Amino acid sequence: MTAAIIAPSRLRHRARLGVRIGLAALAVSAFGAFGTPAHARGPEGIADVAEKVIDAVVNISTSQTVEAKGGGSNTMPQLPPGSPFEEFFDDFFKNRRGPGGPGGKGGDNGPPRKTNSLGSGFIIDTSGVVVTNNHVIADADEINVILNDGTKIKAELVGVDKKTDLAVLKFKPTKPLVAVKFGDSDKLRLGDWVVAIGNPFSLGGTVTAGIVSAKNRDISSGPYDSYIQTDAAINRGNSGGPLFNLDGDVIGVNTLIISPSGGSIGIGFAVPSKTVVGVVDQLRQFGELRRGWLGVRIQSVTDEIAESLNIKPPRGALVAGVDDKGPAKPAGIEPGDVVVKFDGKDVKDPKDLSRVVADTAVGKEVDVIIIRKGQEETKKVTLGRLQDPEKVQAAVKTDEPAPEKLVTQKALGLDLATLNKDLRTRYKIKDSVKGVVVTNVDANSDAAEKRLSAGDVIVEVAQEAVSSGADIQKRVDQLKKDGKKSVLLLVSNADGELRFVALSVQ
Repeated sequence: MTAAIIAPSRLRHRARLGVRIGLAALAVSAFGAFGTPAHARGPEGIADVAEKVIDAVVNISTSQTVEAKGGGSNTMPQLPPGSPFEEFFDDFFKNRRGPGGPGGKGGDNGPPRKTNSLGSGFIIDTSGVVVTNNHVIADADEINVILNDGTKIKAELVGVDKKTDLAVLKFKPTKPLVAVKFGDSDKLRLGDWVVAIGNPFSLGGTVTAGIVSAKNRDISSGPYDSYIQTDAAINRGNSGGPLFNLDGDVIGVNTLIISPSGGSIGIGFAVPSKTVVGVVDQLRQFGELRRGWLGVRIQSVTDEIAESLNIKPPRGALVAGVDDKGPAKPAGIEPGDVVVKFDGKDVKDPKDLSRVVADTAVGKEVDVIIIRKGQEETKKVTLGRLQDPEKVQAAVKTDEPAPEKLVTQKALGLDLATLNKDLRTRYKIKDSVKGVVVTNVDANSDAAEKRLSAGDVIVEVAQEAVSSGADIQKRVDQLKKDGKKSVLLLVSNADGELRFVALSVQ
């Protein structure tokens, strides 16, 4: 069985290959099987939208110099994926004998060669400003914009944002241009009609239509996922192309598809215009992204954690750690706090908080509403600027000392020991980490299911600091008497990174 894959509709196509495709004409009745008029299957305004905006949609052509592999006459040409000639060339070049093929010398590299790619984009300013996907122009040596009438103009890169896969280009127009404007993606409703225009399979400007299938879709492709899902046909070559509403406003940038074959199966994703507008504005102004930074590490509020913290219903983003140099520290935000509202916007889960913080201006003072020990509190935070993470240096290997006999106590399916110098050396635990070290985990316990392991350090139990296994057992016994079903642990790894884990006390 072929698994569905998530791929950039990539809409970058290697090489230019003119492919004549014979299409069989199919006569379609004006009425369907149940006598439904053809015009009832879609809105009448699609043609008007296409006519209005088509000249603002462009093709993006890039070239890149790459090293040839297996040079000479046996080098297989790069074909657009899905090309009807792809199978023919596979058989011809991979099965023939000779240099670089089976039975030949192989491994001979010819001179560097240029490969071409094609994607889509759209003009947002008549001065020659174009929006597309970062992956369409990534690693390109040369970028050209091809207008709807075939005019080809060299473009320069203004800036890119890899986290949202967006890029802004600039070119000097040789004649008046048509530009499109952004609409409000927040106003989209499920079932609204949308129109996609782009360059699928290198065929040139193509119009497809469909509906909004879902909003705020998180497909784990990046930290700020909030895609519009649509069944409008989006294929290879559509990347960077616009998704329009029926007013002719851009409400998304077509970026990804889910497909087992690389062709459209009716599951495409577009970056919503709300996100695009902020990114494009900053790229045009600064040439880079300047995102807000709160300085906390967050995790989800599970049902068990919500029960332990008396939060009903489960919601928000649980603060697992606070950066000592971050904006949250002086504002009084602490591990164990649950952020439920940021700058007037509700926070349902950690992704919500990540997106809203990133979209907030650096240096802005905002109100952050947290829940601490069951009570709401408001903290004022002045946001910092998110920096690219530094490279993590490899840990220096040290010889482990010979194991020594330990005095441990069992609780919650864990073997627990007071943290000492020998245990710090054994598990490479930083001096700043305080608490009770886990030396063994029962494989059949709830702790094992929650991925606790030897070397983890329990810092707090039910939001109270602990320093021995006896402290932990005492807290667990009290929670059982109080009728609690679970206990909330604050757990640190050897490097001091914290997370909350809720374990059953039954």
